[in-house]
Amino acid sequence: MGLQQPEIRNPLTVTSDTTKPLIKNDSTKANIATEDTARIPGADTIPVVRIDSFNIKISKDSLDGPVKYQAEDSAVVLIKGQKIILYGKTKTEYKDITLTAPKVEMDQRTQIVTAVNTKDSTGGTIEPAIFKSSDNEFTSDTIEFNFKNQVGLTKNTFTQDGEIFVNGEVAKKVNENTTFIKRARFTTCNLDEPHFAFVTPKMKVINQKLAVSGPAHPEFEGVPVPIYLPFGFYPLSQGRHSGLLPPQFTANEQFGLGLEGLGYYKVFSDYWDAKVYGNIYSYGGWSMNINPTYRKRYRYRGAFNFAIQNTKQNFKGDPDFFNNRSYSITWNHSVDSRARPGTNFSASVNAGSTKFNQLVPNSNQVNFQNQLGSSITYSKSWINKPYNLTVSANHNQNNRTRLINVSFPNVGFTMNTIYPFQKKDFAGTLKWYQKLGIGYNGNFRNQVSFYDTAFKFKNLIDTMQWGAQHNFPIVTSLPPLFNGALIVSPGVSYSQVWIAQKFRRKWNSATQKLDTTVTKGFFADHQMTFSLSFNTAVYGTYQFKKSRVIAIRHVIRPSLSINYRPDLSKSHYYMDTVNTSGLVLPFSEFEGALYSGFSRGRTGGLGFQLDNNLEMKYRSKKDTGENAIKKIKIIDGYGFSTSYNFLADSLKLTPLNFYLRTTLFEKISITASTILNPYQVNAVGIPIDKYAWEGGKFKLGTLTSGSISVSSNFRSKPKDEAKEKQRQQELDNLSQEPGLIGDQQRLLEYMAQNPSEFVDFNIPWQLNLSYSLSFSNRINSDYTGFEKDFNSNVSFNGSFNLTPKWNFSANGYYDFDTKKLQSFSMSISRDMHCWQLSINVVPVGIYRSFNFSISPKASLLQDLKINRTRYFSNF
Repeated sequence: MGLQQPEIRNPLTVTSDTTKPLIKNDSTKANIATEDTARIPGADTIPVVRIDSFNIKISKDSLDGPVKYQAEDSAVVLIKGQKIILYGKTKTEYKDITLTAPKVEMDQRTQIVTAVNTKDSTGGTIEPAIFKSSDNEFTSDTIEFNFKNQVGLTKNTFTQDGEIFVNGEVAKKVNENTTFIKRARFTTCNLDEPHFAFVTPKMKVINQKLAVSGPAHPEFEGVPVPIYLPFGFYPLSQGRHSGLLPPQFTANEQFGLGLEGLGYYKVFSDYWDAKVYGNIYSYGGWSMNINPTYRKRYRYRGAFNFAIQNTKQNFKGDPDFFNNRSYSITWNHSVDSRARPGTNFSASVNAGSTKFNQLVPNSNQVNFQNQLGSSITYSKSWINKPYNLTVSANHNQNNRTRLINVSFPNVGFTMNTIYPFQKKDFAGTLKWYQKLGIGYNGNFRNQVSFYDTAFKFKNLIDTMQWGAQHNFPIVTSLPPLFNGALIVSPGVSYSQVWIAQKFRRKWNSATQKLDTTVTKGFFADHQMTFSLSFNTAVYGTYQFKKSRVIAIRHVIRPSLSINYRPDLSKSHYYMDTVNTSGLVLPFSEFEGALYSGFSRGRTGGLGFQLDNNLEMKYRSKKDTGENAIKKIKIIDGYGFSTSYNFLADSLKLTPLNFYLRTTLFEKISITASTILNPYQVNAVGIPIDKYAWEGGKFKLGTLTSGSISVSSNFRSKPKDEAKEKQRQQELDNLSQEPGLIGDQQRLLEYMAQNPSEFVDFNIPWQLNLSYSLSFSNRINSDYTGFEKDFNSNVSFNGSFNLTPKWNFSANGYYDFDTKKLQSFSMSISRDMHCWQLSINVVPVGIYRSFNFSISPKASLLQDLKINRTRYFSNF
C-alpha cells in the first residue's frame, strides 16, 4: 500500500482524534517540536505523520537513559507499526553512543535502530552511516543496533583500532567490546583501496585488547599471495605490554650467519619493566643484553643496561681466528626536583671492557668511541643557608690506551659568600667593612688507575692516590667610578692543597736515563693572592647615509688587573739534568698528583684583556616601518689576553692568547684561538729570555698552539610547515616523557645504525658540514727537540630528495692527517606510502656492510620486514 501524500496544515500541532499519545505506550513520553505538520484527511486515527525539522526525545523505562532523535530534513511516524523513520542528516544519541546517517528507522517495540547510507547511480557511497562510541568508531553501508542489549549487525564496515584498519563484509557486535567479522580485511594502509592487506574468512576483535583470526593470507594491490597462516593473534592494547622480541636474520663475514635482537620484553608493573635480548652467530659468537627501566612520576626515572658479548671470528684453527669476551654497563638515573627540594641524586654511567665498542658490529659511531666516562652524584643544599654538599663517584677510560681511572669517593663542600660584619636588619648605606665577604669551597678526591690488560690488586694499591683542595676567597664591592663607567673589584684569596705523594726525577749517568721515585705521605702546598681589577666598556658607532646599513657599533671591553702572589711553593721545585747534552730543567715534586700544587716564583704585575664585538643595524627589504630595522652581530667576540710579571727573573711577559668567535649570516659558525709565545726558543723548543723581535729580525713570536673550527647547517624549507611543527612537538614530548628514557636511548642507537629508515621526506634537502684544524708543539720524550703536531678533519652528513618519493643520504668523516676517509655510509630510501624501502652501504671502516630492507611504516608491523644484511671486516 503506497504512502499518501500528507496535507500540510497550520496551526503546527499533531494530535489523534482520540487525543491519545502519538505512539501509544504507557511507558513512553514524546515531546515533538515541529515547524510543519501534516495528517491524512478522513482517517479515524493517524496512521502516518510527516514532520519537517524533527527533534524528539523518548524516555524508556527499559533503558538506562533517554534516546534522542534529530533530523534536519523530515521524519515519518508509523503509528500502528510504532516506528519512526528519519530522513536527511539524522542524529541518534543514547548515552555515549552517537549514530549519524542519511536515513534512520527506529522500531519502538524492539528498540532496534536501522541506519543505511545513500548511493549515487553508479553505486558509489554519497553519505555513509557512522557509529561512534567512547571506545570505537566505524562506518558502514547498513547498521542495525539494539539499544537495549547493545547487539548490532553491520554490512561493509570500515573501522580503525590504533594503527590497524579493518574492513568486514558482515560484522556482528555481541557486546560493548566484542565484535565478530565475516571475511575481514585488515591493514595499516589508510587508503580506501589499501596497497596491502591480510584477508581472513573470520575474525574476532576485542576493543583495545586483541584480535584473533582464522587462516589468513596477504594480498598486494588486491592480488592474493598464496602464503597462508593457520591463525593470527594481533595485540591491540595501547601502551606497554609483555611479549616476544622477534629476531632479524643477518650474515657476517667474520661472525657467520646469525639472529640478532631475539628476546623477551616483560612489563612487571606501572613502575618498571625489563627487556632481555641477544644475538647468536654460527661461528660460536653471541651477545646478551639485560635492560630494565623504571620510573615513578614526580619522583625518579632511570634505565640500566648490562651487555656481555662473546666474540668469535672465523673458525677455530683458522689463522685469523679471534675469541674475546667483553662487557658494557650503562645506567642513567635522575630525580624530579620537586620530589625532595634541596636534595638530588643522579647517575650517568658508561663503562665496560676497552674492546667492547670496537667489536660491536654495524655501528660506526660506537666503533670509534674511545672515551668513556661515568658520574654518580648526590648533592644537598640547605634551604636558607649558604651550604652545599656534593658526594660523587667518577670514572673515565681510554679504549685506545686501555687506561681506566676510578675516582671514589669525591666530596665537595661549598659555603657561598657571607658578610660577617653586616647586620641582618640595617638601614642606610653600608660601610666599607660591612661589604667584606668570605666564602669557602673544598674538594676531597680518591683515585685508582689501572690497565685492563694488566689488572692486579697489588698494582691497584700502588696507584691509589688521594688529595684535597681548599679555597677561601675574600671579596668586597666598591662603588662604581665616573657614574658607573668604571667597575673596581678588589679580592684576596687563600688556597691550600693536600697531596698524598711526591714524585721526583733524577738523572742516572750510568744508564743515561731519568730514574723516578715516589714517596708516599702527607704533604701540603699553599698559595695567597691579592688582586685589584678595573673593568669598563667603550662604545663607538658609525652612522651610514643613504644605505640600507644604518649603523655599525663597535664595543670594546678592556680589563686591567693588578695582582700579587708571594712564592710559597719554592721548596717543592728542583732542577735536574734531562739528557746527555746536559740540559737542565725545573720540575715539581707534586707532578702527577691529583692536585699538582701551585706554580713557583713570585708574581707581581699586571694582567690585561681586551674583548671586542661588532654589531650592525640595517633595514630589511622584507619588512616596512619599524619592523624592517634588524640587528645582527658581525663578530660575536674577538680579542686577546696577557700579563706581565715585574717580579719574575725571566720570561716576564706571558704568552698572548688570541680568540675569535662569530656566526656569519646566521648559518656559519666560526671559532678560532691561538697562543703566541713572544720569546725565542732553543733547539728543544723551550723559550729563552729573549724577545722574538730581538737579534735584528722582526718577528712577533711563535705560535705554539692553535685551533679553528667551522660548522654550518643548510636546509630547505619544509614542504608542509604544519607537519614539521607537529614533528618537532612530538620530539619535544618524547624527550620530556620520564617513562620513555630507556626507549629514547635505544631509539637513538637504532637511528644511528639505520639512518635510512628515518628519512624525513618533508625536508627536500639538508647538509651539515664541520671542519676543524688544530696544531701544537710537542717536546720529544727524550728532550732532544720538538715536533709540531697537526690534526685536520672534516665531517659531513646530508640528504636530498631525488624525487618526491626517493631520497639519498650520506655521512662521513675524512682525516687530512692520514689522508683517509675514516668512516662513510650512504643510503637510498623510497617512500611507498605505507611501506618504506631502504638500501644502506658502509664501504669503509672496521666493519663494512650492506643492508637491504623493506618494511611497513606502522610500528605494529615493524617486525614484518624483508631484510638482508652482510658484514665484511677490515682489520
